[in-house]
Amino acid sequence: MFSQRIVGTFLLLFLPLFGAVADTLDVGSSFSYKTLSEAATVATPGDVILVHGGVYSGGEFIEELQGRPEAWISILVAPGDEVVFEGGTEAWHMSDVAYLYVRGFEFRGQTGNGVNIDDGGSYDTPSHHIVIDECRFHDMDASGNNDLLKLSGLDSFEIQDCQFFNGAGGGSGVDMVGCHYGLFTSNRFENMGSNAIQAKGGTQFIRIERNVFLFCGQRSINLGGSTGLEFFRPIDAPFEAADLQVYANVFVGSTAPIAYVGSVRVDVTNNTIWLPENWVIRILQETVDPNRFASCGDNIFRNNLVVVNNQRSRDVNVGSNTRPESFLFANNLWYNLDDPNWSGPDLPVSEANNLISQDPLLGNPDQLDFTIPINSPAVAAGDDVIVPEYDLFGNLYNSPRSIGAVEGNSPSLSIPIQQQKQVGVQVRIYPNPTSEACQLQIILPTASKVRVRIVDMVGRELEVLHEGEVEAGRFNLPVVLPQENGIYAVQVEVGKEKLTTPIIRLQGR
Repeated sequence: MFSQRIVGTFLLLFLPLFGAVADTLDVGSSFSYKTLSEAATVATPGDVILVHGGVYSGGEFIEELQGRPEAWISILVAPGDEVVFEGGTEAWHMSDVAYLYVRGFEFRGQTGNGVNIDDGGSYDTPSHHIVIDECRFHDMDASGNNDLLKLSGLDSFEIQDCQFFNGAGGGSGVDMVGCHYGLFTSNRFENMGSNAIQAKGGTQFIRIERNVFLFCGQRSINLGGSTGLEFFRPIDAPFEAADLQVYANVFVGSTAPIAYVGSVRVDVTNNTIWLPENWVIRILQETVDPNRFASCGDNIFRNNLVVVNNQRSRDVNVGSNTRPESFLFANNLWYNLDDPNWSGPDLPVSEANNLISQDPLLGNPDQLDFTIPINSPAVAAGDDVIVPEYDLFGNLYNSPRSIGAVEGNSPSLSIPIQQQKQVGVQVRIYPNPTSEACQLQIILPTASKVRVRIVDMVGRELEVLHEGEVEAGRFNLPVVLPQENGIYAVQVEVGKEKLTTPIIRLQGR
């Protein structure tokens, strides 16, 4: 049994985000609380629910467990232990929860959904501020529309450093219905059924960045979908999905890695796509009502490195009731392994500054090494966009940047995915562009003095967001921009290092 003092030391990395520890609630067969649900009924803001090693039955129901902005509730695996929730219809079902940090659990063998987080049907009061970190979701004991992680009515959340594999045949790794302001980063999805990530039912402002998708079913990422009208959040949302950002990911296989489905203002930039089974892209509209729903359009496919072979059927599948003419295609590299004289993809619109039939010289894709050497034609050939800031491995993109998920002139050269480690200070902002508010995340390798401020594009200080000592780990700050549209910047000073990241404010996005 770990003392509160030891647990407090273990949590020092997270204190800047989650507040001071109030109490530790131990869960396990020989502890005060036998189940997670029992501990959750008495937990208060700032508490740590510490689950000790063992295999636990699924079926935990947790309702209205809520921390506060300055005092999150943490649900953690005891240091050095392994905790598995096995079986049951669902491992966990969490409703109307807020300010929770979950880390280190394994979920397997459920028959309904692995973990389900929702708003309890109270659409106006979503669950919010949830972080799921370093968890494993796998081996659904189901073959239908069953999801490893089901999110309905969840706002302001992050799924990071998690693994999803062996999903149900008709289900998703993560299925979002009416979710907003979310970040998926540094996750791995493998052997999914229908798709890895689905965003539908009014989902908006989601950033999917620096993940790996291996053989993820029909649509690796379903950017939109088809939702019953009664399930939209908000109930009058005029789109299945909007303002999604898909940045610096690697896609291997699947019927179609990228599917725009009833979605608008979706930006797919700087990804690497390797040997899709049928299409590279699908453009579809499954929810049709011209009086309410925007048709699929105003989307971007840019700076992506795409490798196909002669097994492919076609490059882009365009369905009815869509606006393919409104898409932007630019600066993509297209290469066919089997045909050095390939004339390029059949796109619905003309593409600017593309590279056709130029071998990108990828490291070793069979070993998941998608690095590119300095002499790759993809190096410095990308459209010099503001975001994404970082490549798959957390290295800054150069200016001009490389095409694909990996910057070709960086420390990540010749290092495969399995061996790559992130170093140094990192700054992330999501969503970006934004309509008003966004989240700033700073990752610090060591405790440091940090100063964060908003400046305009000529460097004038508008507001100081934070100034003071910050412990190592992840440090999150909300950012509210001035009312005027335009380009601003967040400037982060860590010791002698200064990082400046532009933010675009666009009204009505």
